Amino acid sequence: MARMTDDEASQIADERAEQTQTRRATAPALEEVLFEPIPVLDHGFVRCVDYMGDDAAIVQAARVSYGKGTKKISQDEGLIRYLMRHRHTSPFEMCEIKLHVKLPMFIARQWIRHRTSSVNEYSARYSILDKEFYVPDAANLAVQSSANHQGRGDALDPSQASAVLDLLRDDAIRAFDSYDHLLNADETGAPRDPERPGLARELARIGLPLSSYTQWYWKTNLHNLFHFLSLRADSHAQYEIRVYADAILDLARRWTPLATQAFEDYRLNGAELSAQALDVVRRRVAGETVDQKASGLSAREWRELETLLNP
Repeated sequence: MARMTDDEASQIADERAEQTQTRRATAPALEEVLFEPIPVLDHGFVRCVDYMGDDAAIVQAARVSYGKGTKKISQDEGLIRYLMRHRHTSPFEMCEIKLHVKLPMFIARQWIRHRTSSVNEYSARYSILDKEFYVPDAANLAVQSSANHQGRGDALDPSQASAVLDLLRDDAIRAFDSYDHLLNADETGAPRDPERPGLARELARIGLPLSSYTQWYWKTNLHNLFHFLSLRADSHAQYEIRVYADAILDLARRWTPLATQAFEDYRLNGAELSAQALDVVRRRVAGETVDQKASGLSAREWRELETLLNP
């Protein structure tokens, strides 16, 4: 469960208590959880702090863009699904969302690879980091995969997992103890030991582990959010970023339910086939027996197609 300071909890309570009249479109289901932190991992969270647009904004933009041609699609849901199916992306860019995220630094480094967003991160040059670091659950500890160079293989047995957790925890505690010693500062920034100088914050932080938590505000449009989710909510994504993506996916369902359902149907839970793979499917549907040698696919492509067709 994510922990918050008294100041953070008070700020969230104030935000949720404030009521603002607006003529802008709102998403009632998202309004219900606006500002509320959704716990992720042991100390992290995701919360929506602002958004613009809804499903109707997507439809409105598409009808302005395409004019009379869209009148053949009578329902908003049908139009949104048409746009998603045929990769008309600009109408989805009419919706934007701003999230406040608390996450381990090694996940932040993965996340920031999605460059189509605006980000403002907590500064450890200006502020002192909380003594919080990520420690995995034993069930999520595994050896390096022999088939996937960037993934996990078999889970560690309980005794091995316990030893690994002790090592990870001890290393992080030792690093934060050194950080505190180098800073020589209390919560207000005053020196604990007036006889000893404190190291500059921008230098004291350099020995901290990647498991340390950071925070940022992350703003993106719906099209780019769906691209993020297509990669990070996928079953092959690293567990620690996937749980954040799952939390964000739930927010998207509340915000733009029609668009998010279309995204889940056509992108997240759908599949894209190459010309060669599509030819294999067509030949099999026609009753032909096709093996890898006759398919024109590489061995890896063949395995992926077989997994897709026979999960």
